[in-house]
Amino acid sequence: MSDATARAAALLSEHRSSIDRLDAILVYTLAERFKHTQSVGRLKADHDLPPSDPAREAEQIARLERLAREADLDPEFARKLLNFVIAEVIRHHEQFQS
Repeated sequence: MSDATARAAALLSEHRSSIDRLDAILVYTLAERFKHTQSVGRLKADHDLPPSDPAREAEQIARLERLAREADLDPEFARKLLNFVIAEVIRHHEQFQS
């Protein structure tokens, strides 16, 4: 193996280790977020509030798109991701109302 190939392999390994750490952070962060949204869902169910809050959702989408632009991330991707998460949260909230 040449020196250049060995350096490339080492860099690849470093990048992959970083990606693995970031994936773990994403999973644990989503788990923490869902703990809070489940508490919100129970609160809404206890007080006969609707499972969805379109005004709040629109605010969050706009906020996330702004953060994405600041972070040099595609705002469209951020919006799609948040829409997916919101749909899952609403599904959980609807289950609490059953």
